[in-house]
Amino acid sequence: MRHVKRALAATAAAVATAAVLQSPAHAAVVPEHAVIVCQSASFYANYNSSSGPSGYLRTLYYGDKVGHTPGVHPVYNGWAATFDFGPNDWGYVRIECIGGYDSW
Repeated sequence: MRHVKRALAATAAAVATAAVLQSPAHAAVVPEHAVIVCQSASFYANYNSSSGPSGYLRTLYYGDKVGHTPGVHPVYNGWAATFDFGPNDWGYVRIECIGGYDSW
């Protein structure tokens, strides 16, 4: 019985760790101020490495205020974890559409 409890505890810890690693961004790090530099950019709720972005949220436009900290917030196949300062939520947008760091 002791071995079963130990195995269950290890499994629960692994699942919790995987959930944290797959979160859209590290909420403990305040995103660096940036703006959308493309005319328009699709903003998605999630990113899956096998199927790409999913859960379309909205379109962001040139000059919209966003946040992303290079080297801290993840980028998967060109899709960057991004904070939209408009409605204050996290999602994914193409990294080449983020620029103007510290411009506001």
